[in-house]
Amino acid sequence: MICGAILGAAACSPHKIPPMTVSDFMEDRVKLDGVILKCNQDPALARSDADCLNARIAVERLAAQNESAREAKRAEEFERSREQLRMLQDKQRDEQEAKTKVDAYHLPLVPVEPTAPPKDPQSPIVGQTSQ
Repeated sequence: MICGAILGAAACSPHKIPPMTVSDFMEDRVKLDGVILKCNQDPALARSDADCLNARIAVERLAAQNESAREAKRAEEFERSREQLRMLQDKQRDEQEAKTKVDAYHLPLVPVEPTAPPKDPQSPIVGQTSQ
C-alpha cells in the first residue's frame, strides 16, 4: 500500500522539464526568441533560470559567429577589389609602356644627306687621275 501511494504521488507530481542547452537554442531561433522575451519580462527569473542563462549564452555565440562570418566576407570583398585594382593598374602600365616604346620598324623615314667630301688638297679624289 505504501508503494502504491508513492507511485501515485510520483505520477501526479509535475515532471520537471530539463533546461534547454545552448546548442538547442542555437539551432531553434524561435525558442531562443521566446525564452529571451520571457526573461526580459521577468528580470528576477532571468538571473536564476537555466533557460535564461543558456539563451543569453546562445545569443552571444550566435553574434560571435555572425561577426566572424561578416569579417570573412569583408576580407573576401577587400581581396577581390584589391585584385581588380591590381589588374587595372597593370593594364594602365602596359598601355603606357606600349605608348612610350619605340618600334624601329615603324619610325618615319628621314632622308640622310651625304656628307661633303673633305677639302684637303693632298688627298686624291676618287674619279680624278693624277698628272
